[in-house]
Amino acid sequence: MWGGRFAEGPSAIMREINASIPFDKALWRQDIAASKAHVAMLGKQGIVSQDDVQAISVGLDRIAGEYAANGVPEDWNLEDIHMTTESRLAELIGPAAGRLHTARSRNDQVATDFRLWVRDAIDQVDAGLAELQKALVARAGEHADSIMPGFTHLQTAQPVTLGHHLMAYYEMIRRDRSRFADARARLNESPLGSAALAGTGFPIDRDATAQALGFERPTNNSLDAVSDRDFALDYLMAAAQCSLHLSRLAEEFIIWASQPFGFAALPDALSTGSSIMPQKKNPDAAELVRGHAGRIVGCATALMVTMKGLPLAYSKDMQDDKPPVFEAAGLLGLSIAAMTGMVAETAFRTERMRQAAQLGYATATDLADWLVRQADIPFREAHHITGAAVKLAESKGIALEALNLEELQQIDSRIGEAVYSALSVEASVAARCSHGGTAPAEVRKRVAEARRALGMDGAA
Repeated sequence: MWGGRFAEGPSAIMREINASIPFDKALWRQDIAASKAHVAMLGKQGIVSQDDVQAISVGLDRIAGEYAANGVPEDWNLEDIHMTTESRLAELIGPAAGRLHTARSRNDQVATDFRLWVRDAIDQVDAGLAELQKALVARAGEHADSIMPGFTHLQTAQPVTLGHHLMAYYEMIRRDRSRFADARARLNESPLGSAALAGTGFPIDRDATAQALGFERPTNNSLDAVSDRDFALDYLMAAAQCSLHLSRLAEEFIIWASQPFGFAALPDALSTGSSIMPQKKNPDAAELVRGHAGRIVGCATALMVTMKGLPLAYSKDMQDDKPPVFEAAGLLGLSIAAMTGMVAETAFRTERMRQAAQLGYATATDLADWLVRQADIPFREAHHITGAAVKLAESKGIALEALNLEELQQIDSRIGEAVYSALSVEASVAARCSHGGTAPAEVRKRVAEARRALGMDGAA
């Protein structure tokens, strides 16, 4: 393949370090599609005869069938998916195969294939995230009234509803989908026809190949087109952010399923047992999602470091661009699927959640707010009074609303009987009726909006 430039072939070490076929074979579908678009354009422009175009196109279709049935062969002497396909094409149709590479280079070829692959990966992840959102919204609708403790610092803060809690992750995933959509819009330009770095002297039609491959337009600068990997970094950044959200959601389920919490029973299909302790039901799927986040962030870091100091245009360092993207895509897909199943199939122990909200003095802020509204006490003073009430309830081992009126009035005489209307966890969540609040009525509004946005009621 190196032609007459070198007196000797590559050493074994050079073959091994130079070969990318073990991983870039994943690009075979995109490589076949781009080659078919390219040769069709060459034929329309009169650069390659129609007979050769037909032979090449038929040969590429046959190779695609072979790859689909048997996988891509790995011959390190052929280096990559591009030369592997071209070599097989030559075996099938003879010298006419050599015309396929007219007016292109492996530089613009791989840039095109890789963009197509990342675009497909974005479409796949978006579909997976939509399913996760649907699971979150469905369970949030079921539990719009289910009360649980809301936490800050993992300490009981205020009562919230489980539906409100799950819808928080719906919002995170909504932002993730928007980041992937932004990445897709930016990458959707075709490098094909940029050749090695300077363009080509052949009268090609780059608009035609861009259109055939579903790109919005051809790239505007050939140097940038072959050396740009922003699209891969955009994907990895979006994947990293998404993995952090999935990791946070996984951590919630791990905590909720622990015996001290007891808020949830995870599905058997996404749990494992212990080799020695028969009582154990381990949240391994959630823990692996949490672990995958670190690897995905590492993939983003790896490609950033690879690209940070490269001069224009293409450098061989960029051969290492694909493994981190492929790894991140695989891990992210698994993580999304695992958390979708987790959300959909987990059994929530709502009575246990409600009890935890009561015993955690989660309505303390409601007492302070009542003192401000009903007794016209400055909030800082009300805060102090409430703290004393919590301390008393804690010393007696009872819920805040279980204190009798005499006990409360010993703390502050301005507390009246009406305070009990504010101290139940139900009253607390119902009072949080501001837009985006935890009140069941507000949760139902958000759920209804989300269902419409996701097309869950028959219309997107």
